[in-house]
Amino acid sequence: MLLRWIAAEGRRRALPARPLKRALSYARVVDAAARDGELRVFVVAGEVSGDSLASRLMASLKALSPVPVRFAGVGGELMCKEGLQSLFPMEEIAIMGLWELLPHIYSVKRKIEDTADAAMLFQPHAVVTVDSKGFSFRLLKQLKCRSNRKVQSPLHIHYVSPSFWAWKGGESRLSKLYMFVDHMLCILPFEEEICRLNGLPATYVGHPLLDDAIDLNMEPELSSDKSKHQRSCRAFRLEHGLSPDTTIITMLPGSRMQEVVRMLPIFVHTVQNLRHKDNELSLVIPVAPNRDVRIYIEKVVQSNPFPVVLVPGGSLKERYGAFSASRAALCTSGTAVMELMLARLPCVVAYQAHFITECLIHMRKRINFISLPNILLNSPIVPEILFRACTAKNLAAKLSEVIANDEVRQMQVESAARVFQVLYEPIKRRGTLLMEELGYSSDVLSPSMIAALTVLYTDKHQKTLHQN
Repeated sequence: MLLRWIAAEGRRRALPARPLKRALSYARVVDAAARDGELRVFVVAGEVSGDSLASRLMASLKALSPVPVRFAGVGGELMCKEGLQSLFPMEEIAIMGLWELLPHIYSVKRKIEDTADAAMLFQPHAVVTVDSKGFSFRLLKQLKCRSNRKVQSPLHIHYVSPSFWAWKGGESRLSKLYMFVDHMLCILPFEEEICRLNGLPATYVGHPLLDDAIDLNMEPELSSDKSKHQRSCRAFRLEHGLSPDTTIITMLPGSRMQEVVRMLPIFVHTVQNLRHKDNELSLVIPVAPNRDVRIYIEKVVQSNPFPVVLVPGGSLKERYGAFSASRAALCTSGTAVMELMLARLPCVVAYQAHFITECLIHMRKRINFISLPNILLNSPIVPEILFRACTAKNLAAKLSEVIANDEVRQMQVESAARVFQVLYEPIKRRGTLLMEELGYSSDVLSPSMIAALTVLYTDKHQKTLHQN
């Protein structure tokens, strides 16, 4: 059922968007935009995954808005292709970790003020911040303070709920967000209800990996017919000059410079340990669209004795082509784990942080896993080698098992269908309700379209109703 929906939506995206039959009286953003003759959206993303998510939202807004759309804000390469002129390079705010942030505090504070200045000048109908909660929430707070005296303040929407459920006392902080967040767009099904119970209006719009599946035009046969996978594998090897007999390992060291610098040397040493067991090894690294990251990766892999292929990580075709040709993957925890699940590629998850950051995580965490597939299924499906245990020796031992043990591999492959079913069923119901409520004529709504409709038709005054 899931793959049939994916195939149908892939075909639907080739058709022009159909207009809404009627507009709702409480549709504050779309009504204000209609009055002004254009929709102005100030959108901010601070990392590669956010850039992808925001760019799809922007494309859907342009397709669904009854008036022309104009964007301003901060973003990356994909957002710029949708019409954004970024105020500054997105990479300047892509900082992860508590201790790691300290040297950059003044710079980030200056960026928040500059971004708030630009937003006030732009006079948006909606401000949409995507992930990067440290930067996003401080920006929204500042905008709320500045617009308190204005009658027509913009709608504040945050896309991707923070992982409040992962930390001790996390849910209690949700009740404070309503002071500067008008609506939360959630990518996990259980987050919507928890947000609402804590006084914060929220909508589950679907996980972005469902959009990936649509863009890849996945067919129903993918789950049972290996011929398509085999053709893709052969094509990738031929294109990049890799031997049919070589074992390919995909390495995903992250998209931020600080995590790539931390994780890539460990990954390279891990594969060097494997080489003693299998002399026919090749590496593929999807490189994030970040010039500094690419230069660093090229420098690190220069001295390696085995073949290394670098592919553009911003290209879905190239990235999933690499996955199809690989036997296994090493990846830093994050969105990449879900991509590997979608590609049915078994992997090992690794993560390191500064010692102080690690201690704080151990004190505050309330869950046993960091990988989303493991969290959703509450089971250690994907091996996780974390913090002090994250050494090349330990990673090599676990990766060898994933490469050679068919039972371990099959467990990950079979679990992928369960993970995406958990994500898909609620979005199917939400899409049906939206089509009925808005009179939208379409076979199905994708996650990015549901997010765009939520931005367009959410009434800011809903917040008062939820609080009451």
